[in-house]
Amino acid sequence: MEFRYLGSSGLKISTVTYGNWLTHGSQVENDVAKQCVQAALDCGITTFDTADVYANTKAETVLGEALKGERRQSLEIFTKVYWPTGPAGPNDCGLSRKHIMESIDGSLSRLQTDYVDLYQAHRYDPDTPLEETMQAFADVVRAGKALYIGVSEWTAEQLRAGHALARELGIGLISSQPQYSMLWRVIEDEVIPASRELGVGQIVWSPIAQGVLSGKYLPGQQPPAGSRATDAKGGADMVQRFLNDDVLSRVQALKPIAEELELTMAQLAVAWVLQNDNVSAALVGASRPEQVQENVKAAGVRIADEAMKRIDQALGDVVVRDPAKTAENAPARRPS
Repeated sequence: MEFRYLGSSGLKISTVTYGNWLTHGSQVENDVAKQCVQAALDCGITTFDTADVYANTKAETVLGEALKGERRQSLEIFTKVYWPTGPAGPNDCGLSRKHIMESIDGSLSRLQTDYVDLYQAHRYDPDTPLEETMQAFADVVRAGKALYIGVSEWTAEQLRAGHALARELGIGLISSQPQYSMLWRVIEDEVIPASRELGVGQIVWSPIAQGVLSGKYLPGQQPPAGSRATDAKGGADMVQRFLNDDVLSRVQALKPIAEELELTMAQLAVAWVLQNDNVSAALVGASRPEQVQENVKAAGVRIADEAMKRIDQALGDVVVRDPAKTAENAPARRPS
């Protein structure tokens, strides 16, 4: 396993980080989820990412059970707050002081820990003053319930504003968690330059583009039975943007590059995002322990410049680069 500093902080995390967004508490049984976590630990992964909204809090519970008995100081546990949880009452979502202060206690209880290493704003909340949000995060840090603060899918402008307030309050806003892959590069023009300037590191999700970059979806064919594209609860709606023959044909053109590097296509996809020096970690999930064991092999891989150019040539104009997509995909109002 390779480890990198998270942003400009002194916190080191495993470059392949285990995330349980679409699996624990929903797609796979608890015993299989625990096997996946154990496989991650056995492979040297020390960093685990979840959120209170995943499976409506069940994912945190499953992760807490799976990590019980492990030396806490040897782990980095991340969670998030924003999306509706519980019965979805008027204050059961967003980044108000009330929701943040109640949510951190719920997350700690479910995760069976006294603190999380990183507490993240799962989206930007346009309905709560940013000052209120950052003050609440600062109080969470000062109470010892979180060591650092991060955000997810914030624009460059939002990052700068949040970072400035965090600095005034004496807390570390050190991370951004955006979607990033060979096919989805919307953070490259604005978010990454701002992050480099601020000392913020990326923990990227969906580096395999919801499985599309694994090569299992073939042009002109129906998605394989049991794949994410066939699972309405497992992110099928997000996969659809990539399921057209032009994209899938170009993805198949990556196969010889992966073979030359002695990587699977999924490993190539994870290794690709880790070539970006602003990326601290790639989030990978799993519904089987074998998936963890395979994907972790991307850690420490160096892809030569020539191969990186061939990847760009193979994918061509199907790559999504528009930086406006970050704002477009964010909620305009707090969920009700």
